Amino acid sequence: MNEAVAAVKRLAAAERLGAVATVVAGPDVGAKAVIDAGTGYVAGALPDDISGDVLADAGELMGREQNRTLQYGAREVFIETVAPQPRLLMFGAGHIAQCLARIAPELGFRVIVADARKTWATEERFPGVDDLVVGWPDAVLDRFELDRRTYVVLLSHDARFEDPVLPAVRSAPVRYIGALGSRRTAANRAQRLRTAGWTEDEIARIHAPIGIDIGAEQPSEVAVSILAEIVRVRYGAGTGLSLRGAEGRIHRRRGEEDGGA
Repeated sequence: MNEAVAAVKRLAAAERLGAVATVVAGPDVGAKAVIDAGTGYVAGALPDDISGDVLADAGELMGREQNRTLQYGAREVFIETVAPQPRLLMFGAGHIAQCLARIAPELGFRVIVADARKTWATEERFPGVDDLVVGWPDAVLDRFELDRRTYVVLLSHDARFEDPVLPAVRSAPVRYIGALGSRRTAANRAQRLRTAGWTEDEIARIHAPIGIDIGAEQPSEVAVSILAEIVRVRYGAGTGLSLRGAEGRIHRRRGEEDGGA
């Protein structure tokens, strides 16, 4: 088996974040290396004069789960991120959750839905989800690691669902925490957390009100709004504004500022 292919398979099997860097133009076309986000180069090799810069840029791109072709002198290098499948943990099995559960897999998410109400958390309402948990949040939190590939969405107005989850994600390296509710609900939640000793930076990690403002009214539209915000957080780019009329590249090159979608 090709060394690079074998290394990528090892990354995937271990659910490790990594990247493949390939020279696609200029001298040394075809040179390839596999990078582990934690340990650096694990297979293959790139020219010595660019390997350090490529490693640094790959680290940034891996953190954002982005792919880019970047210029290094006379060479162009395509850096492709190899990322573990992200998980979407949804607490609350209402209509918005149903819509999210249908759309999120199209974006590559493994979907877990939890609700203590047996009449809501049913296979009929959530066909095809990866995990459907009938129980309180503790039943989910005990089963799944809250790591950097985890996105948490609170979709219940019941404090009994929020209260166990928020302390669990407070110091966890989850990529996204979103909570449904009005601005008043968000403000009240923030005040409760301040009283409980949360810092402003910790509170700011919670996206509430949840989603990007697209004028959503229907549950499916709210789901699109939420997923749009999740995608923006996942890739660490974008403004949430329309691309129409925007100047510059949609996707940045080396040395340029981040751009749109």
